[in-house]
Amino acid sequence: DKADVMHGRGGSDRIEGGEGDDTLYGDEGYDTFVYDVRSGDQDVIKDFTGQDKIAHGIDSVNVPLKRAKNVTAGSSAWLTNIGESITAIGGETFPQSLIDAIKSLAEFDWCVVFAYYQSERPICPFHTFPLDRRIIHVDDYLKGPYLLDPFFKACTRRVDTGLYRMRDLAPDRFYQSEYYRSYYGDTGLAEEICYTLYLPKGVAMVISLMRSGESSRYSAREFRLLESVAPVVTSLAQRHWQDVPDKFDLNPDENALYEERSFIENTVSTLFGKRITPRETQVVAQVLEGHSSDSIAKDLGITVGTVRIHRRNIYAKLQISLQQELFSIFFKKITTGR
Repeated sequence: DKADVMHGRGGSDRIEGGEGDDTLYGDEGYDTFVYDVRSGDQDVIKDFTGQDKIAHGIDSVNVPLKRAKNVTAGSSAWLTNIGESITAIGGETFPQSLIDAIKSLAEFDWCVVFAYYQSERPICPFHTFPLDRRIIHVDDYLKGPYLLDPFFKACTRRVDTGLYRMRDLAPDRFYQSEYYRSYYGDTGLAEEICYTLYLPKGVAMVISLMRSGESSRYSAREFRLLESVAPVVTSLAQRHWQDVPDKFDLNPDENALYEERSFIENTVSTLFGKRITPRETQVVAQVLEGHSSDSIAKDLGITVGTVRIHRRNIYAKLQISLQQELFSIFFKKITTGR
């Protein structure tokens, strides 16, 4: 009933609920983690209203913990680390304390945070890469490959705030695309999942959790567990990185990020100019992103045969014969400007 609340005080290592020990529980609403900044007390309370409530006061912070029933063995570490994250909001230690909290639920090798705004070069406010990995995942990525990143594309579509697997967002032929073979495949990742969230003034952000090729992919249970705390992770990230939009050259039109014509289409149009038609520009953009002819036809409302004709005409106009050559031209342009 409503009185079934366990108060963790002074390092308490379990939260008791209806299904047994070490469980964060919920009935029809949201559990809410409450951290009292003054005393360091940690509580978990049951919200019977079913509302996703966030109250940011001076002395305490409430963040929603959606359906976190699956937090068992890691619940003590999670509560300790997330409490430290809350007190660190706005400080240098926040990102690492947040990562430590997430890692208490499921292990991963690296984390990187990117902020996106329209066609401007993304900002990377935090990462955990060693130098060699930073070059691949940050330096090279920011030169232009982000334009073909399914997570970037998802942000421009304004997907809901939450946790996503790349394979659930990527086009149907993404893993056979030249982008994947020529860039993403070289990253040597077993899997990448991302929390997506939105900051003021039209800025989108992703918190990417990467597992190296030596690791396994995230299991269904691990993903559900990480997904269950997405409201906590994204709410705290929104508060900590709320000033990131000021680092961009902001357009007064906040909705401009979500314009009908994609940034990849604009880049293709700039690159090839009047050599190809507007419809062919759309086809090139979707080929580069990793869409099959069937997927392109469905999206553009034309037949597969028409897509194939467009592709033949494009290759003839650009004097190329392979998709690899098309990607090479595009990739050279976005990374070197030539």
